[in-house]
Amino acid sequence: MIKVLITDKLAQEGIDFLKSIDGVEVVVKTRIGEDELAKIIGEYDGLIIRSGTKVTAKVLANPGKLKAIARAGVGVDNIDIPEATRKGILVMNTPGGNTLSAAEHTMALMLSMSRKVVPACNSLKSGAWDRKKYMGNQLNAKVLGLIGLGRIGMAVARMAKGFNMKILGYDPFAAPPETEEFGVEVTDSLERIFKEADYISVHVPRNEQTLNMIDAEQIKMMKPTARLINSARGGIINEDALYNALAEKRIAGAALDVFPKEPPENTRFAEFESCLVTPHLGASTEEAQIEVAVEAAQILLDAIREGPIRNALNAPSAAAAAPRIVNQYADLARRIGSLVSTIAPGQIKNVEVQYRGTIATAAVEQITINFVIGLLQKHFDMPLNMVNTPVLAKERGISIDETKNTESKDVAASFSAKVVTDNVTRTVRGSVFGEALLRIIEIDGFNIEMTPKGAVLIIFNDDKPGVIGAVGTVCGRHHINICTMGVGQKPIEQKAVLAVSLDKDPDTEVIQELRKLDFVNEIYVCKLD
Repeated sequence: MIKVLITDKLAQEGIDFLKSIDGVEVVVKTRIGEDELAKIIGEYDGLIIRSGTKVTAKVLANPGKLKAIARAGVGVDNIDIPEATRKGILVMNTPGGNTLSAAEHTMALMLSMSRKVVPACNSLKSGAWDRKKYMGNQLNAKVLGLIGLGRIGMAVARMAKGFNMKILGYDPFAAPPETEEFGVEVTDSLERIFKEADYISVHVPRNEQTLNMIDAEQIKMMKPTARLINSARGGIINEDALYNALAEKRIAGAALDVFPKEPPENTRFAEFESCLVTPHLGASTEEAQIEVAVEAAQILLDAIREGPIRNALNAPSAAAAAPRIVNQYADLARRIGSLVSTIAPGQIKNVEVQYRGTIATAAVEQITINFVIGLLQKHFDMPLNMVNTPVLAKERGISIDETKNTESKDVAASFSAKVVTDNVTRTVRGSVFGEALLRIIEIDGFNIEMTPKGAVLIIFNDDKPGVIGAVGTVCGRHHINICTMGVGQKPIEQKAVLAVSLDKDPDTEVIQELRKLDFVNEIYVCKLD
């Protein structure tokens, strides 16, 4: 008998699906506390949750026969995934179930703003009849700027095409191959979207690159008739900058479904008729809740029965079965991917990896996928792994050209990656020495030695005296220790690259000081753990 515990409100269809399967017992216990859940969790083979249940390390301390956890939804911040992994418990989510609902809500917000539905409704309910005051605008022939072309962004594009909108699309790292089919003109310029779009809708995850992506500077570029929509994650649009823009009537309106802190700490946007706010309703439709409930039930049952594993966020690794040297190169490749993702900004156009020397004779699929995990992880809310990474890369039109050459180059074995974006081409090569020491040995043709670990500054600079001293002085002034330093030079070109590993992350003030040094051409902060 398979026992499944459900601890959050779940659409009945998902529960009924489980109950319809012979040999499955379903127990529903909502509003259960951490202590009680920790006591009973070991009695069940599977657990289905939504956002309410916190699956902590304490809950997982004695997991008993628990094999899998399914989240009916996308976010998994309420699950201690590292602890689940250590206990051999599979964690899955349902990222596609709310796509249409989130896209439709975006369109609903656009239409409501354009036709002033909410203030007009409130006015009429108060006894007024003021048609002139609530003159609206059509979506037809307007320019929609989509920032983020993942599942939801492309679903919005398909719907907006039906309104005969002109669609400009931008994605921070890659655009899916079907953009042209759905009438999306892909641009590599965010400025163009800010300047040309009548409606700007964001569909990117919140991370270091997207936090405050739309701030006062970006809003100043917009038309006075522009309207902003955020149904993705709070904080992508800076709320202070947006508030000021609405107060000064620099843009026509905004619609927010998400907030940096939920529920919001204040209701200041209520003073603007031009601002529409909703309480994170993107996935709140009956259909979406049914879809994620049924999908969660299906993937959980498949995993428990050792069937196909779908949407896994911590799929069992093949590392234990692989040779030690392959595991070491997989770790190196993931770190190189993280490094390249930072120093190669822009939309990815081409990716090549090459294995040289003795590593070229090994089975390298695990290594290549780990490189892609490092390259793409910051662009996704969910953890990437050996199972979901190939699927997600394919959805975004990213393919990897892989070559092997058993002839060594400088060292007995090496892994290199070349990434071409719309802004830059970067090549990084690394090697593992003695099956234990991970090293970067080349960046863009500069021979260098650095340890890919922790916080690392990569500085492309003019090759001149005083560089190392100046960088060290700035770091010292801010009480940052330099752990290691590698220098690569091209004397003929009078160019160099400096790789500095630090004992803590440098803040914005440190980077601004370093950027002002007259020899600095480019500077990047890479986090490689």
